[in-house]
Amino acid sequence: MVPTTSPSSRRTAISVLVALGLVGAAMVTLGATGVAVKAVNGQALAVLEEVPGPESGPTCAVDKRYVDEDTFGMRPDVIEAWNALRAKAKAQNITLCVNDGKRSRSQQQREFDKAVERFGSVEQAKKWALQPETSMHVKGIAVDIQPLNSAAWVDKNGGALGWCRRYDNEKWHFEYDPAYKTNGCPALLPSATGN
Repeated sequence: MVPTTSPSSRRTAISVLVALGLVGAAMVTLGATGVAVKAVNGQALAVLEEVPGPESGPTCAVDKRYVDEDTFGMRPDVIEAWNALRAKAKAQNITLCVNDGKRSRSQQQREFDKAVERFGSVEQAKKWALQPETSMHVKGIAVDIQPLNSAAWVDKNGGALGWCRRYDNEKWHFEYDPAYKTNGCPALLPSATGN
């Protein structure tokens, strides 16, 4: 006897396959977090905000008080821009160390919680650490550069490569935006809160 399937069974199987295909397409489009963002130079539409950055790294070659983290987890265009900035600095005998780069939402929340504890209030903490939903470290486009003389070099030279310091009270914090290459760096904000 030859096994047969009913039209109902075939429809169910096809429906399941179509549903699985749609789920797969959604994962490719949105990424594991389900957060859709503007495409960047043909890159995927996903920002993996839960991808953790390194917790530490090797010691910074020019200042042992700091580390030099890998750029793992940052957007590919940001990594490319960072490598270009680092190469330009090296050509001028400047060493740039990423003391902090990509952070997951949970890593950023820990940073924020430590700032609240240190400064005594949420409002004061926001001047030094943002909550995960507004942090550029979580989005994978910010680095904290050390030592400060290297950060000063980036402040002077980084804009041409898309790297700008954003906050007056954080001489080490730089964000990448390709628009900065042509439009220049925006005016510094007093702090991350804008105040």
